[in-house]
Amino acid sequence: MQNQGIGTWVNRRAQRVHDDVAVAFRDRRIGYEQLDERILRLAQGLRERGVQPGDRIAYLGNNHPSFLEAMFATAMLGAVFVPLNTRLAAPEIEFAVDDSGATTLIFQAELHALARAGAWSNTTRHISVGEVGDDGVEEIDAVIAGAAPEYHDLPVTLEDPAMILYTSGTTGYPKGAVLTHGNLTWNSVNALVDYGIAHGERVLLISPMFHVASLGMGALPVLLQGGTVILHERFDPGEVLRAIADEQVTMLSGVPTTFQLIQEHPDWAATDLSSLRHLTCGGSTMPKRMLEAYEERGLSFSCGYGMTETSPGATAMPPHMSKAKMGSSGLRHFFTDVRIVGEDGRLLPAGEVGEIQVSGPNVISTYWQRPDATAEAIVDGWLHTGDLGYFDEDGYIYVVDRLKDMIISGGENIYSAEVEGAIMQFPEISGVALIGIPDAKWGEVPLAIATLEDGAQATADDIIARLQGRLAKYKIPRDVVFVDEFPRTASGKIRKADLRKQYGG
Repeated sequence: MQNQGIGTWVNRRAQRVHDDVAVAFRDRRIGYEQLDERILRLAQGLRERGVQPGDRIAYLGNNHPSFLEAMFATAMLGAVFVPLNTRLAAPEIEFAVDDSGATTLIFQAELHALARAGAWSNTTRHISVGEVGDDGVEEIDAVIAGAAPEYHDLPVTLEDPAMILYTSGTTGYPKGAVLTHGNLTWNSVNALVDYGIAHGERVLLISPMFHVASLGMGALPVLLQGGTVILHERFDPGEVLRAIADEQVTMLSGVPTTFQLIQEHPDWAATDLSSLRHLTCGGSTMPKRMLEAYEERGLSFSCGYGMTETSPGATAMPPHMSKAKMGSSGLRHFFTDVRIVGEDGRLLPAGEVGEIQVSGPNVISTYWQRPDATAEAIVDGWLHTGDLGYFDEDGYIYVVDRLKDMIISGGENIYSAEVEGAIMQFPEISGVALIGIPDAKWGEVPLAIATLEDGAQATADDIIARLQGRLAKYKIPRDVVFVDEFPRTASGKIRKADLRKQYGG
């Protein structure tokens, strides 16, 4: 076989497990053979509509079986999948579609207006998931029904790009991280080894698959093992608890906020959680009180550290060590290397804080059409994460700060420069700095601190209102504080550490 990519996974599994349920969604149960046939038909339908190897296919939608069908069909053709964050504003969607050069757009019917506003002008083929009543738009089920289930053994290697995932840019523009078939394959193998994902696993996806964590640490490794992926379109803690009991969920991934909301739900104490074997958490460390609340139910967490550029896993915590190594993000993944480096390039010993750098077959080698960003981030095969951390004597890593001023709000990454750039477009603003402030629900939320041009006037409500529609809602500051001047370094840079001390509480 020429095709070594992820596009063949469902086909290979279907030969082994046949009618075992691959995907559960609402009342639907899709077996491996049925899923394989739909993927083959969709790949043939896309090919008949002119999709060639290397073409980019964008997908705008929440968790739905069509996401997996489109992703695997795209991969089978040697094309490149571009999942779009449904929480982005239309200009942000437009940037990703234009930058990637996607010519085909698959979108959910309920997102028709966003698709038209953000992606229509740059795409030539439009396929909807559900009826939209729009001329020139084909419905995905019709495309699938009208094509033959032909297997395409095209030459796809592990080095070929499988998808482009856009990460918020530290310079104000998102970067497209190019994940290869090999990146995704090796990340899945890491997950199998370090999390013990077994045949028959039943993972409940409560985070959207357009985020690499849900896809890379949930859907892909479980499908690789012939398990079942249970899809929830939106997170609802009560529905999660019902699904765990009714669907006998064995694996659940999330961020501290989601696990907190689940634990605080009125049905928590009465729900049967005995099927759960794997709880994985990313985004930030799990608070002690949450660890203890889950331990009272006989459950332990495996917290990890990673990012889009590592597909996404870099480290993972053995569950039995989660309390003994509280605050740590665990050990390096089995087939991944992690090191701590000082400003002078020296490898640092245990206990010393430096930049976290990651290398391995799950780490990207390039950003889409951004040689400048690639050269800055990836040096001699090592990804310079911009995050600060240290190892303890046992090799467990602790992440202590973020050089890139990234804010993590409810599991979503917010880069300061992107939001600051949007606010600086307003003529009355002379300067702005974005910091994260603690929030009981979301972990942290953005706060903007701004200075005004001489004689200009503005209110926090005015600035926030004008950001609506320009930025995703989670990126919009919770508040705007106006100051006369910023604390600055000798070179003129804003001292954000001082701002955090003053306003971070």
